[in-house]
Amino acid sequence: MNKVELLAPAGNLEKLKMAILYGADAVYLAGKRFGLRTASDNFTLEELKEGVEFAHSRNKKVYLTMNIIPHNDDFTGVEDFLKSAAEAGIDAVIVSDPGMFRIVKKTCPDLDIHISTQANITNVHSANFWHEMGASRIVLARELSLKEIRQIRDGVSKDLELEAFVHGAMCMSYSGRCLISSFLTGRSANKGDCAQPCRWKYHLVEEKRPGEYFPIEEDSRGTFIFNSKDLCMIQHIPELLACGISSFKIEGRVKSSFYVATVVKAYREAIDAYYESLDNNKPYKFDEKWLAEIGKVSNRDFTTGFFFHKPNEEDHNFGTSSYIRKYEFVGIVMDYDEKNGHNIIEQRNKFSVGDRIEVLPPEGPFFEVDIDKMLDGEGNNIDSAPHPQMTVRLPSMPLPRYSILRKASKN
Repeated sequence: MNKVELLAPAGNLEKLKMAILYGADAVYLAGKRFGLRTASDNFTLEELKEGVEFAHSRNKKVYLTMNIIPHNDDFTGVEDFLKSAAEAGIDAVIVSDPGMFRIVKKTCPDLDIHISTQANITNVHSANFWHEMGASRIVLARELSLKEIRQIRDGVSKDLELEAFVHGAMCMSYSGRCLISSFLTGRSANKGDCAQPCRWKYHLVEEKRPGEYFPIEEDSRGTFIFNSKDLCMIQHIPELLACGISSFKIEGRVKSSFYVATVVKAYREAIDAYYESLDNNKPYKFDEKWLAEIGKVSNRDFTTGFFFHKPNEEDHNFGTSSYIRKYEFVGIVMDYDEKNGHNIIEQRNKFSVGDRIEVLPPEGPFFEVDIDKMLDGEGNNIDSAPHPQMTVRLPSMPLPRYSILRKASKN
């Protein structure tokens, strides 16, 4: 049995490394142009080469997003960029536009092409069309039920891979095809620069009563009428696999390394547990600890999206667009100084002597550590680590390298 791929977002080189170390089989990322997440750091060609080398040395894959909805001027330099990316060793390119698809096929004919969710593929005929054109994978629209995905799987070639989003932010528009951001702010969602106006609070103003604002309400639940909860399908691994999905995709290239590592690790453990149950001919049992782990990163509550039914009032949060943040990301373990018995930490948020922190390693369960003493990078005693990305030394037994350090939020 071919195991499903776990595909993770990589907004920059650090997030790529964390995604792979915490269990991703592949990552998707963008260069400085042509991708749909300008808010993420994205990759220079040098960083892309380093990321590909890091991934390939661990038998993982790297997919490059070029899925903007381009206008004529957006094609300037695309051939040279493609050739450089192919030379860097990317495993596939993700596109949504037929013109971009044509240029990829012409410039790099041997490169696998995945069709982005931005292409809004919701039926078997569209999937077959792209496969006949030469696509190796379809990233399905988010607006599909499990039943519809199964129908597509049954109606296309076994050689065509199907990828589906299983976790992350949901768009109020059709797989990202939205003009609200462009209209209100001049930032185009279809070129990767969405301002997320669907999360904003809106009021009505009557034409002859300027300055007199009326809240938009739905059944008195609040004013955030576009605000979807976050997709989370970790409790439904068997149902997803029964549909014939080839790749489980996690959304979040602008999210933190903490988010990527935590979510990837939880899905990795759930997926592996499912296959282990098959190997041992035992019933699969979902472990609530996986959902609890995902709840430790910022989220807007969870929904199963369109998979089981069309979203209703239970799948939206009308009261607030704020994230739930139960834990703070305070650092990453970068190394261990054996001579002095110090863990070398790169700080991400303030933590102090007296704090109890959780250590989430790339493999194995998290554990707690009390901060009794800490030093700065020069070895001077300090009471807290307040400065962004400062080096902190923690005297203790060696902590696993690249472990995430987090602490419970006081909010």
